[in-house]
Amino acid sequence: MLELISNPNAWIALLTLTFLEIILGIDNIVFLSIVSGKLKAEDQPKARRIGLLLAMVFRIILLFGISWVLSLQQILLPINWGFFEARITGQSLIIFGGGLFLLYKSVSEIHHKMEGEEESASGKSASSLSSAVFQIAMLNIVFSFDSILTAIGMISMKSPAEGGFGYEGAIEIMIISIVISIVIMMIFAGPVSKFVNEHPTIQILGLSFLILIGVMLLAEGSHLAHFRFGSDVEIHSIPKGYLYFAIFFSLFVEFLNIKMRKNSKPVVLHNNKLEDKKLEDFDLNN
Repeated sequence: MLELISNPNAWIALLTLTFLEIILGIDNIVFLSIVSGKLKAEDQPKARRIGLLLAMVFRIILLFGISWVLSLQQILLPINWGFFEARITGQSLIIFGGGLFLLYKSVSEIHHKMEGEEESASGKSASSLSSAVFQIAMLNIVFSFDSILTAIGMISMKSPAEGGFGYEGAIEIMIISIVISIVIMMIFAGPVSKFVNEHPTIQILGLSFLILIGVMLLAEGSHLAHFRFGSDVEIHSIPKGYLYFAIFFSLFVEFLNIKMRKNSKPVVLHNNKLEDKKLEDFDLNN
């Protein structure tokens, strides 16, 4: 540990990984905000804390089981049907399944908010906390795999003599970066969730982002499984940089729109108690 503290390269790696974990955690916070927004007000902070703590625990557990994580890259089921080839691995199944779950959940939420029927205040809320935690835990497993594999690819586990940090040093750097990033996300999760749940257009935009991320996970899972159609059509992964640039640009445009339409009557989505209150306040003030 002392060697790492005195190594400037270790500090650079720590800052880089922490920043990376925060960026990769944006989709986690969006999902947390939307899922927890359907709970009672007193249960929402609890759901966010549990979700982020689960994310930290899953990531650290996976770090200590790096050899098992890497073993998931071994081929489980080779497929060769002539027109279609694939080499299914455990890692590709997890990533692909997570993409399907995210697509299903995002599309269901958009349909529910735009066309769903109003729920009674006591109908689902009493039992939604456990359901929300389960959904958050399932998605955290997928996000944790993606995050850890990205981190492993960025940091060198070579010995210090070979220009790396060694196995133990690399693990320590990754664990510290995970803890710092989760603490930062815990600090900002509340304000972000409040902002998302107070603005229906941001909710729909956030769900659209989750659809994009689901498609990215499907593409990545297909790429890891080496899906090939015919002799020369192979599925490639989508670079995360393009995806996150689109997300940040869309948010920037939406922030400008929100600022320009402050005095207009807000749109009301189904099952959004914050929006009902906001609409009442708008009517009273006008």
